[in-house]
Amino acid sequence: MLLVSDIHGAFEDLHRVGQTGEPLLVLGDLINLTDYRNGEGITSDLLGPDFARRSSAARAAGDYVAMRKLFTEAIGDRVDEFRAAYAEKVEAQYVEARQALEGTNAIVTYGNVDRPSVLRRHLPPGVRFVDGEVVEVEGVRVGFVGGGITTPLGAEGEVSDAEMAAKLATLGPVDVLCSHLPPAVAPLHTDVVTGRQERASQPILDYLLTHQPGYHFFGDVHQPQAIQWRVGPTRCRNVGYFRATRRAVHFDPYSGR
Repeated sequence: MLLVSDIHGAFEDLHRVGQTGEPLLVLGDLINLTDYRNGEGITSDLLGPDFARRSSAARAAGDYVAMRKLFTEAIGDRVDEFRAAYAEKVEAQYVEARQALEGTNAIVTYGNVDRPSVLRRHLPPGVRFVDGEVVEVEGVRVGFVGGGITTPLGAEGEVSDAEMAAKLATLGPVDVLCSHLPPAVAPLHTDVVTGRQERASQPILDYLLTHQPGYHFFGDVHQPQAIQWRVGPTRCRNVGYFRATRRAVHFDPYSGR
């Protein structure tokens, strides 16, 4: 099977990867709001590249108050107009995602920047949306939990710790756990570029310690201090920032590679 996360608009390469015919597990963040490296994305399209860089810098620093202030100053009384334009851009990117996934053997969950209801609606026939479910893939039980940590932004793709714990509880023991978020293990959610600890999930760590699946795959942190770690017997792996790497991680559940 192949695993990708944090596609963030790299749909041509997602389509290329999906043409192998192998099961493709997509672990969220399909759309691109702002590429922190160059400012590209929906925010830049609507409010300009300089604004995108300043707002992404505030978010990278965890300063949501400054981020809200920037948006308030830029949008002014055009809130409804901005929301409509934003929703239109999101829809357009999910149309591209649909085209990229057509004809693939894909299973998709969502990340913090996704709008899961819109994502689900745009998936092509034969591509499955999963969240809080177990799917047998190549003979192994794979559990999926989507979503990101809650922030003051209140985005649709965010889930509380209680919601995440409830989703994990529905899975029971699995061979492989797939999520968007990393577990709350410092080297796995420390970003070496921003120099800070990014979002991570204590409920996911608790699940790993309790159920001890063989493997845990995730994304979300683009430049992690460590891409692999062990939590007891569980091998944890960040499958990468696909927009930057353009590569999928190949996993053979029988050889472990």
